[in-house]
Amino acid sequence: MTGQLIILAAGGTGGHVFPAEALATVLLNRNYRIELITDGRGQTYGGTLGSVPTHRIFAGGIAGKTLLTKIAAFGEIILGVAQSLRLLSRLKPSAVIGFGGYASFPAVAAASLLGIPTILHEQNAVLGLANRLLAARADKIATSYDRVEKVPAAAKSRIVLTGMPVRPAIAAVSGAPYAPPGESGPIRVLVLGGSQGARILSQVVPEAVGQLSLYLRERLEISQQCRPEDLDEVRAAYEGCGVKATLASFFTDVPERLSQAHLVITRSGSSTVAELTAVGRPAVLVPYKFATDDHQTANARALEHAGGAWPISQDQFTGITLSILLASLFMLGDVLIKAAEKSRAFGRLDAAERLADLVPLVVKDPS
Repeated sequence: MTGQLIILAAGGTGGHVFPAEALATVLLNRNYRIELITDGRGQTYGGTLGSVPTHRIFAGGIAGKTLLTKIAAFGEIILGVAQSLRLLSRLKPSAVIGFGGYASFPAVAAASLLGIPTILHEQNAVLGLANRLLAARADKIATSYDRVEKVPAAAKSRIVLTGMPVRPAIAAVSGAPYAPPGESGPIRVLVLGGSQGARILSQVVPEAVGQLSLYLRERLEISQQCRPEDLDEVRAAYEGCGVKATLASFFTDVPERLSQAHLVITRSGSSTVAELTAVGRPAVLVPYKFATDDHQTANARALEHAGGAWPISQDQFTGITLSILLASLFMLGDVLIKAAEKSRAFGRLDAAERLADLVPLVVKDPS
C-alpha cells in the first residue's frame, strides 16, 4: 500500500490539530502520501502539517449558535461539501480521516457520499456533534477514552480505543521521572489556561496562594499562563504575598515546564489531558463550563476516576476551596506520587501508531 493517499480533515483548536499532526508524521513514515483539508479561515500550520499539500474549504459551526448564524453556517457547510466532492473526486484518496469539529465535517461527509473509507477520531469523552452526525457511515471511530458518551447505538461496534496522540515535543519528555516536593526546597506549580482562556485561573489561583502558610508560599515557584490584560494584576498579587512567579500569555517551553512541575492547575480540554497523562503529572482540573456538551467535565471525570486528578467545577472553584486542597496536596507526597503514576498509566504514548494501524483495515486493496 506504499504511496496511497490519505486525506486528513482537521482545523480549529489544538485538540483537533495536534492529533492530526501526530498521525501525519506516522503515516508519512509508513510511506503514505498525506494531504490536509481544513476550513478557509484556518491559520497556516507548522510542523508536518505545514509541509503537506493543504486545501481550504468552506465550513461553519452550528453548536451553540443563534438561529441566524446557524442558517449561515449551514450554507457554508453545503458549499464545503460541494467543494470537497469535487476535490476528492479529483484526488481519489484511499481514505479520509476526520478529527471532529466543523472544519472536518464537509470533507468526511463528501467522502462518505463518494464511498471513500472514513475514520473518525474523537478527542473527548463525549462524541462531538460533527462526529455524531458522521458516525453512522464511518468505517472506524477511534476514541481517546474507554468510555465515550453520546455514541449512536448503531456505531458502537465500530469503536476502537486508540488514545489521543500528542505533539512530538510532549512525547520527548514523557519519560521524565516524577518526584514530589520534599520537606524543603521548591514546590513547582504550572498553571495553564488552555485555548478557552484563563481569566478565572488568574483570579482564583493567586487568591488561593495568598491564603497558604508563609512556609509554603516561600517555597512556591509558579509558572502561569495569563491573558495579556491580566498579567499586571496577577504579577502584583504574587508579589504582594511574596511568591516567586513566572508569568506569560504564552509559554514556548510547555513540555519542559510540564516535566518539571509537581502539580498542574489547568482546564480539561482534550489536548491538555492527553499531555498531562503522556508525561504523568498530577493535576487540579477546572473544566470550562461552557464547553460544547460539557465535554471538559467528562474528560476531567475520566482522569479523576483513573486516580490522576482532582476536578473542581468552575462554580465551586474559589480561593478557599483551592487553598485547602493545595495545602493538603503539598504535604502529602505519597498522594502526589500515586496520582502521577495513575496519570501516566492513563496516557497512551502509542496513540498515533494505534490510529495509523486502522488505515490498512479500512482502505480498499488497490489491486
